[in-house]
This record gives sequence, structure tokens and C-alpha cells, in this order.
Amino acid sequence: MAYILCPRCELNYIEESEGYCKICKQEMMGDISHDEPEMCTICNERRAMPGKDICYLCYKEMNEVNNDNSDLNDGEEQHQVSEDALMENDPVSSMDEIMPEINDDIPGSEYQQINDELSLEAMGEDEEEDEDEDDESV
Repeated sequence: MAYILCPRCELNYIEESEGYCKICKQEMMGDISHDEPEMCTICNERRAMPGKDICYLCYKEMNEVNNDNSDLNDGEEQHQVSEDALMENDPVSSMDEIMPEINDDIPGSEYQQINDELSLEAMGEDEEEDEDEDDESV
């Protein structure tokens, strides 16, 4: 007996004597079983909310505990930031505001000399001269 791919879904292997795989047979008969809904990971009694792993009641209880200062911070006060306080800080409006101040410690003439020494064109010319010298010495 050889195994072949199901001709309908082309995913599951079946024996040559079978027509379709078990899954395709169930779908064709209308016996599609829906997956069981996810249960709450905390209480395991109720369905979890869509996109969450806990039910609504457990979610509500967790929020109540988080809002209770004595349970959350062991007696420390919890500070909430108002929307007005958040709006007091001006966002950075341009790159000039976040650029650090540059000290002009290097005089202009020395800066030009350093720039010339570090330029890529000058480095390329130096490399060509070195290659020429190596070729002549061989």
C-alpha cells in the first residue's frame, strides 16, 4: 500500500484505496466541529474575552486590585499624572533643539588642516602614490 496526497486538500497523506482524507470527508459531510473556546486562565470556569486570556469578571477583579493603593504599593501613595501635566512639556519641534552645543575649541586654520588630512580624496591620492612607489620598487 502506497500513500498519496489527498486529492482535495493536498495536505494529508492517505492510502491509495481511500478517496479523501478524514478531514476532507468530515467537511464534505457537514460534520465540521468548531474548536472549543478558550477558557479563562485564572478561574477556568468562563470563556476568555476575545484577544485576552482571561474572562471579564477576572479582568474586572484585577483592575479593582490594581486601583487599591494598599494592595498594590504596601501603603505607598500612587501618583497619577493628569493630562494637563503631560501637555505642559513641549515636544521637540526641530532638530536644532536636540542638537548638542558644539564648542569652537579648534581655530579655523587648524580645522581646515584636520579636514584636509581626513578627507577621502586626500587619502585616495595617498594610496595611489603608495601603489606607484611599490610598483617602481619592484
